[in-house]
Amino acid sequence: MAQTLEHLSRKNDTLTSIRGIVHTMKTLSAINAAPYEQAAQSIELYHQTLLQGLAAFVHRTGGVSLLTEAIQPNLRLLVVFGSDHGLCGNYNELLADKVAEYTQAQPILKQRILCIGSRMANALLEQGLTSDVVLMPPASADGVGRLAGDIVMRIERLGSGQSLAHLAVNLVFTQRAEHGYQETVTRNLLPLDKALLQPQQRWHSRSLPDYTMNAEALLASLIRNHVFASVFRASAEAMVTENATRLALMQQAEQSVDEQLEAVQQELSSVRQDEITNELMDIVIGHLA
Repeated sequence: MAQTLEHLSRKNDTLTSIRGIVHTMKTLSAINAAPYEQAAQSIELYHQTLLQGLAAFVHRTGGVSLLTEAIQPNLRLLVVFGSDHGLCGNYNELLADKVAEYTQAQPILKQRILCIGSRMANALLEQGLTSDVVLMPPASADGVGRLAGDIVMRIERLGSGQSLAHLAVNLVFTQRAEHGYQETVTRNLLPLDKALLQPQQRWHSRSLPDYTMNAEALLASLIRNHVFASVFRASAEAMVTENATRLALMQQAEQSVDEQLEAVQQELSSVRQDEITNELMDIVIGHLA
């Protein structure tokens, strides 16, 4: 009986410690998600301004024929935003499955993979995909901008000396969906969508758009910032989704631990009561004897 009581006491202490860890992780996930969500909303507003600037440029020039030519890309860069931390279930594995399906469905091109997160790189390796570059995910919302700038710089190196139409860049990440669900998204970043390079049928203001700086410099700046904003948004959205996934799993784990803890405490109380009853009976029997 004493061994059973000791065993239950240790089990109760272990479950109590685990519950504390789970509760801490749940709280951290909820706290960490908020700054990334704010960053995603802010960059979306900035991106809308960039798209208006690109629309103004196209309105003035009548379209950019150089970037809308039907040229087959000869190099594809996949930027995969995964996780480098645990306690988020099969987050990386589901993303790796999507990347494998996408690469099999695309035309055979020279391909490079830029992976965010070492755990994501391992998940891709299990699918037979080797990452050429592995970067660390941002540790805070401030790090999203640095990561996006690093990725844009690497894209520029790959595309140096050739037209943007020869380089295909795809962003693969997980984002939030309706009703609390999540979905894996594969977004084409380069070559630019032809819809972005066509004049709008109707401008949203009475004042016609215009610019004074050099057209080539303006276009290069608009495209670079469009790429930066798109990468920034994908990175921030991936971090929000990762923390949301971890939060949901920690809530399930906390509920499971609470149920086990309640059962152990009931059993522990019953064993203690039985032990006290037996000791009292021994005293009574000894007194009568």
